[in-house]
Order: sequence, then structure tokens, then C-alpha cells
Amino acid sequence: MMWYEKLNQYFPIEEMKSKEHIKLLLSEKGDIYHKDEGPFHVILYAELKDFIFIDYLYVSKEARGKGLGHQLLNKLKEKEKPIILEVEPIDYKDTDTQKRMRFYAREGFEHAQSIGYERRSLATNEINALEILYWSPTHESEESILEKMKKTYEEIHTYKDLHLYGESYQDVDEVLTLDEEDI
Repeated sequence: MMWYEKLNQYFPIEEMKSKEHIKLLLSEKGDIYHKDEGPFHVILYAELKDFIFIDYLYVSKEARGKGLGHQLLNKLKEKEKPIILEVEPIDYKDTDTQKRMRFYAREGFEHAQSIGYERRSLATNEINALEILYWSPTHESEESILEKMKKTYEEIHTYKDLHLYGESYQDVDEVLTLDEEDI
């Protein structure tokens, strides 16, 4: 099975970029957007000057619980930059969401309590709420994480969106918000 099919089977449709979108990112933004794959994993991430954004991290069922996810994250942590990622909120009917949150918590990721993240899916036209998790070697502030997420949204998520999907994603300030009370 090819890398895109693995991701497409694992991630909900509203979270998936088109294959063409990912290929454009890899070819036109190859200086910052990277793919690492092996027989049991696929990781797509953007590495910018001051942070890393994990777009997709997939570990096959056969390899789960054997330390592969830990190894992949450690390779990124060695770069000594904050690492940011998006996850589905915990759904108590879906044990995968609980396991995923526990895994990232064990890996030292914090849940950004003050950052709201809701975007309309161009695939389903539904509003999709996601949680922001981050790991920071310097105990980065949530305001700083928000600014990095905004940069990710504009440089990665909405890259050539009109060309690729026939319409544009929402403006970044509609999608990513900061709740001052939770800081």
C-alpha cells in the first residue's frame, strides 16, 4: 500500500489534504515540507526556522506499542525546536482518540488550552474542531504556539487552495483563536 493510501485509510476525510496538495508541498516547498516513510510508518512534517509542524503521523497497527512513534518523535525533538500538531478531540466512543492523546502526553506534549481551532472542511463542508498539542524544549507560551500555527495554516494548509480545491479555506483569524481567559 502506498503512503497516501495508508494516510487516507487512517485519517478522517475532513483532515486529509488531497494527494495533489501533498505532492505540491513536497515538490514546491521541499525545503520545509518533508516525508519520512518506512514499512510501518509515514510522517509528513514542515520544518521551519523556529518550529516543526507534524502534518500527519501514521504508525501501522502491527507496529503500535513497539516504540516506533517514540523513535520518530525523538528524531524531531533532537532538533531542539517546538513541535506542534493537530489531533481530533477525544471521542469516548473511539478508543483511538484516547490512545493518541495518552501517547502524546507520555511523549511530553502539552494541550494548548487557550487556542481554539475550527475550520470548514472543503471535502465535507462541515466545521471540524481540532485540538493543538505541542512540545517545547523552552516552555514556549501558547501565544507563541498560536503564531506558529497561524504560519502553518497559511503556508501549508491553505497552500494553493483555490487552485487545488476550487475554493479558498477560511481566513486564518476565523480558524485560529486565542481565549485570553485560559492563558
